[in-house]
Amino acid sequence: MKTSEVIQAWKSVLSGRRPSLAIEITRECPLRCPGCYAYEEGHVGGLNLRQLQDKRGDDLVQGVLALVDEHRPLHLSLVGGDPLVRHREVSRLLPILSGRGIYVQVVTSAFRQIPPEWADIERFNIVVSIDGLQPEHDARRKPATYARILENIRGHQVIVHCTITGQMMKRPSYLQDFIEFWSAKPEIRKIWMSIFTPQVGATGPEILKREERVQAVKELLGLRRLFPKLDMPEGLLQEFLHPPESPEVCVFAQTTHTISADLKSKITPCQFGGTPDCSQCGCFASMGLAAVGNHKLALGLTAGDIYWASNSISKILPRNKRAA
Repeated sequence: MKTSEVIQAWKSVLSGRRPSLAIEITRECPLRCPGCYAYEEGHVGGLNLRQLQDKRGDDLVQGVLALVDEHRPLHLSLVGGDPLVRHREVSRLLPILSGRGIYVQVVTSAFRQIPPEWADIERFNIVVSIDGLQPEHDARRKPATYARILENIRGHQVIVHCTITGQMMKRPSYLQDFIEFWSAKPEIRKIWMSIFTPQVGATGPEILKREERVQAVKELLGLRRLFPKLDMPEGLLQEFLHPPESPEVCVFAQTTHTISADLKSKITPCQFGGTPDCSQCGCFASMGLAAVGNHKLALGLTAGDIYWASNSISKILPRNKRAA
C-alpha cells in the first residue's frame, strides 16, 4: 500500500467514514457450494441471500452509485452471489468507478467468460475463487470447473483465492500441489489463501482442527519462498494463529461496510454475517489488516494504536467536523 493511500484511509477514519465498502451485487449464483456463508440462514437480518429482492439494469447501476456517493469508499468489493451474473451492469459501473479513483475488486467463480474490456480498467482486481485441486473443485463448484475457469480468464491477469478446508489438510502436499498448479499459469498474478471460518457452534468437515491450522501456516510460510505468486507476507500468516477476538477489535470489520443485494440491508458483524466464530476466523483480509495493525512504528507504537486512537477521535468530533 502506498503512503498516499494510507493517508487517505486515515483521513476517512478521522472523518467517521469506513474506507472500504463491499456490496453483494446480486443474490444469484449458478453454483451450490457446500459451506458458502452467503446462503446460510441468518446471513443477513435472519435471512439468507437468496431470500432478498435484488436489482438489475439501471436500478442496479444507479443503486450502486448511490451507495458509493453515500459511503465515499476508497476501495469497493463487488461480490455476490456471483457478479458475472450481472456482467452487463458491472461493465457499465467499472469505468465510472475507476474514473472516480476508486479501487475496485470483483470476486467471481469465473463460471462464464470475463468481459474482454475489463482487462483495460485501471485500479481494478479480478479475484477468482477456487476450491482446491481439480477433482474436489469440479465436484463442489460445477459449472465453474477448472476447464471453464482456464478458458474464461484468458486475456486477463487475475488473483486466485482459495479457502483451505479440513479435507485439504488430510492429504500431504495438497497446498503445494494447488499453489504449484496455479503459479504456472500466465494469467495468474497472485494467489491468496484463507482458512474456512465457521459460524458459532457449527460442525462439519470443512472446519480445521487446531493442529491442522498450525500445519497450514507452517506449510504456507515455506511455500511463499518457493512460489513468488503466493502473496502472503509472514506477518499475515502468523495472524492466522491468533485471529482478532471479536469484530469490535478486527480492523477489517471496523473499516468495511457490507451491503447485501437489496442495496439496503447491512451485513453484520462482518462480511460473513450471522455469528461467525472469531476464534476460528480465517479471513485473508482480516489477517492482512491485523498484520498491518501490529506493524511497529516509532516510539513503541503500532499502526493499530494510531488507527484505534483515530477511530476514537472520530466518534467525539462534532458531526460537521467529521463530514468536512
